[in-house]
Amino acid sequence: MKKNATRAFSRRQFTATATAFGISAPSIILAQEENPVSEKVVIRTTNYSIRSWEGYFTNLRNGAILVDITGRTLHYWPEGGAYQNIYPVSVPLTEDLTRLGRTSVVRKRVGPDWRPTPSMIARNPDLPNYIGPGPDNPLGTHALYLSWQYYRIHGTNDTRKIGRQSSNGCIGLYNDDISELFELAKVGTQVLLI
Repeated sequence: MKKNATRAFSRRQFTATATAFGISAPSIILAQEENPVSEKVVIRTTNYSIRSWEGYFTNLRNGAILVDITGRTLHYWPEGGAYQNIYPVSVPLTEDLTRLGRTSVVRKRVGPDWRPTPSMIARNPDLPNYIGPGPDNPLGTHALYLSWQYYRIHGTNDTRKIGRQSSNGCIGLYNDDISELFELAKVGTQVLLI
């Protein structure tokens, strides 16, 4: 399954098109292209809401990631706040698996390996003890390790999970999206789950 198609517009084209079709800000996602000075923006039509960082972080030192569990979206702002990227995510299956609050990225890994947590083994004793990097790995191609033990922001080998309550506590992204976020986020990036 592939995520929504994107199309580049100039800011003037976007404003004129949005006005003509009555598109409001909450129904679109804006993400600046690779060149932050560019007059182009990328538009993905969705029902995700755009959030402002100021109500959640006192600054953007090392960048900031906000995960909206209810909205099933991850918002990323770089240091300086020049743009905002928004990604659809998978979120924990249940409230008892969901951890909310502030943490940070403490490690980054391309090709992560996976081991089930003790609570996962308690719920499902048939789980394998270990899966190495590769296409069968539940953590996908990249992982951002958080300061909370066992919690990660990572890719997924099962894209049906994106946009759903489907994880054991972690936040999952399409492998293309986690690859992009992996390049943007740093060790020390602030993370807030709400």
